[in-house]
Amino acid sequence: MEMVREAGEVKTTCPYCGVGCGVLAKIGADGSVSVRGDPEHPANFGRLCSKGSALAETIGAEGRLLHPEIHGRRADWDEALDLVASKFSETIAEHGPDSVALYVSGQLLTEDYYVANKLMKGFVGSANIDTNSRLCMASSVAGHRRAFGSDTVPGTYEDLELADLVVLVGSNLAWCHPVLYQRIAAAKAARPAMRVVLVDPRRTMTADIADLHLPVRADGDIALFNGLLAHLAQAGAIDHAYAETHTTGLDEAIAAAGAPDLAAIAEAAGIDGAALAEFFALFAATERTVTVYSQGVNQSSVGTDKVNAIINCHLATGRIGRPGIGPFSVTGQPNAMGGREVGGLANMLAAHMDIENPVHRDRVRRFWQAPNVAIRPGLKAVDMFRAVADGRVKALWIMATNPVDSLPEGDAVEAAIAACPFVVVSEVEGETDTLRHAHVKLPAAAWGEKDGTVTNSERRISRQRPFLRAPGEARPDWWIIGEVAKRMGFGAAFAYDSPAEIFAEHAALSAFENAGERDFDIGAHEHLDRQSYQNLKPFQWPAPAGGDMGDTRFFGDGGYFTPDRKARFVAIRSVAPDRTGAAFPLVLNTGRVRDHWHTMTRTARSQRLSQHLAEPFAELHPADAARHGIRDADVVRVASSAGYILVRALLSSRQREGAVFVPMHWTDQFASGARVDRLVPALTDPSSGQPASKHVPVAIERFQAAAYGFAVLASRPETIDAEYWAVARCAEGWRVELAFTDAARDWTLFADTLFGASSSAESLSYHDLSGGQRRYACFEGDRLVGALFLDREPVAAPRNWAVEQLAARHEGRRARLSIMAARPGQGVVDRGATVCSCFGIGANQIAAAAANGCATVEAIGKVLQAGTNCGSCRAEIRGIVDAHRLQAAE
Repeated sequence: MEMVREAGEVKTTCPYCGVGCGVLAKIGADGSVSVRGDPEHPANFGRLCSKGSALAETIGAEGRLLHPEIHGRRADWDEALDLVASKFSETIAEHGPDSVALYVSGQLLTEDYYVANKLMKGFVGSANIDTNSRLCMASSVAGHRRAFGSDTVPGTYEDLELADLVVLVGSNLAWCHPVLYQRIAAAKAARPAMRVVLVDPRRTMTADIADLHLPVRADGDIALFNGLLAHLAQAGAIDHAYAETHTTGLDEAIAAAGAPDLAAIAEAAGIDGAALAEFFALFAATERTVTVYSQGVNQSSVGTDKVNAIINCHLATGRIGRPGIGPFSVTGQPNAMGGREVGGLANMLAAHMDIENPVHRDRVRRFWQAPNVAIRPGLKAVDMFRAVADGRVKALWIMATNPVDSLPEGDAVEAAIAACPFVVVSEVEGETDTLRHAHVKLPAAAWGEKDGTVTNSERRISRQRPFLRAPGEARPDWWIIGEVAKRMGFGAAFAYDSPAEIFAEHAALSAFENAGERDFDIGAHEHLDRQSYQNLKPFQWPAPAGGDMGDTRFFGDGGYFTPDRKARFVAIRSVAPDRTGAAFPLVLNTGRVRDHWHTMTRTARSQRLSQHLAEPFAELHPADAARHGIRDADVVRVASSAGYILVRALLSSRQREGAVFVPMHWTDQFASGARVDRLVPALTDPSSGQPASKHVPVAIERFQAAAYGFAVLASRPETIDAEYWAVARCAEGWRVELAFTDAARDWTLFADTLFGASSSAESLSYHDLSGGQRRYACFEGDRLVGALFLDREPVAAPRNWAVEQLAARHEGRRARLSIMAARPGQGVVDRGATVCSCFGIGANQIAAAAANGCATVEAIGKVLQAGTNCGSCRAEIRGIVDAHRLQAAE
């Protein structure tokens, strides 16, 4: 593999969120890999979040899918590819092109995406290719296209730093896009007059930099921004010159927004009237305003209308396309934008062309010399798997995604995949909840092995470069797809020798017959050779041949991509659906946590990323918990009309009363029953097809546990005989949380089975029958094989201390008895729950430093280093320092 090296480092791009941070990867003399932020990359300027900082811990061959498999047996590539091609060809011949489908991913590189889309829409003749990006940003795409005539993000990251007001809507930047959060935080520190408003049902860690928090009710965003539009009209804040010159439909949008009745708007949005008035006045008075929105807006049955309600306010004030000004959609995946560019969504063609437009279809047909260009949109994600379930789709190829764990009605999706006549899965990992149903498993290259490009949220294209050889027989996705295409008889169109050729073709198509009527144009790179591709530096599009290659914004002077080149206001009627009732009285909101990503196939490999939040949980307001008889750390049953899950209760006043937050990450690989997607109904936005993952009516009750347990183990057991369990990797082993309905079992046998120790191992046990406590430990020589702590109540044993015992030497009786005591011995410090993953600093250490006079986050950083690397934990550190200050003042 060719590589670009500077001082022994390879310049590449982070594979997590849509910020698109530059990474420098280095292989040491001993073969170890280290990573750091690229100080020259314009997305992050050297910053990395906790996940990016731990990338080196997530690579390696352990647990990888290393060879092709057919029906569970190892096969060679020729046999596997021949079977895939023949099955797809036979299915198409017998049942037509719409009987096959591809479900792909924002984890693919643009080159992979391009080849997959070309195969389906140009040569198979079906648009049945959709992507998991449908689940995170499809409503933004639909809103952009309705308003601008194109899927265009108008601004740049620099605008977040130049703005005088940043409005964050449904976006927990501190945890989900931490580097952007740090850029805003740094700008605010440099310009204290800068204001930040957070619109979110939860008081997330992002509220740490917010001057105002508006805890909007589920789907109350339309009422909020329609109310803002009405207020702008009443306050005389409309830029009529811009609206008349560059837009249409303003009067209709204002009429649809309704009267500027503050009390009615506050009631519909679920926000205090005084806070609402403050926000309206601030927005009206601040010219340089950026509104950042993410999944809280998009993942809704009215997500597209939310997007347009936000855009309407910016169009009405002319606040778009200039420095420090504009609506800004931040994407969740590293290449969701690249997928949009190549037409990875079922309702789009390549290069931002429209599948419904016969001129566009003919243009693509001629460029690709394609015999069978799709003539209508294909099945969007939710509809695609319905078609798999009812037999319309008979051959399915899933790439780089885990739909069993991410799509709504996950149990129904799993049943559909299990019943499908032919399923192919291209995957990195050897075990996932989706892969177990594949007839053919194809080993794909992973980050660090892949070679291609990604596009971030500000339209910046960056290279992902390989610095490791792919293990086993893993291959790049573009190669796998191309080989299948050749075997289906399309060889001439897929005769690629490198990703550089694919990217050059992608660039050429973007410029083909494009006289400025399409936003996406990277024609400057259509003649790129391999060396130029290897050396390609990050750049923003558009980058037309002979054009300016500098940073760009759109629409400051109009120039929209509609037929009359004017933006469209969209008249939105205020709706705030309430789906709760007597049976399901609470609203479930799903989302991400700080240190995990998607379904944990990458982050769960890192022990430090697994320590911050080591098990699935339901965040509840204390008042809701009290009403349902739930205490902090109870295991709870969360149920919807579609199913139920078991998770840990986490009580927090940051949560809006009447709502529940459950993270999306835990799968059957890491917990006994925590796949939250099984609770989410397949309710989608009618325009975008995006599921409503943040407004699910649920009921919650305490799980009737007869016993709770916690264990640390040197090796992971194959099975765990418990009604509730959750495992997480830790230093030197695994940690396990447990709950049981039956306390009258043979606990010694359970412990022995859990530990998996040899017959020569030494065991210790302690039973307090009156108190219900039991403790077991097992040693091989002076090393701890496993320790199990049981109690009638949630086990209070300090987790980090227990984890550290796996790496410690236990030579004497005193050391071993401390484990039986379930607490550190004299002089041993319990770090407490992990707060700073980068340096392994716990809450107890931070509290102790605060008690010793560290009164600021900066002071804590100087003493403990906590918060000085990625900064993702700074809000939590501040919370501990503030809590100590309040306690000291009492």
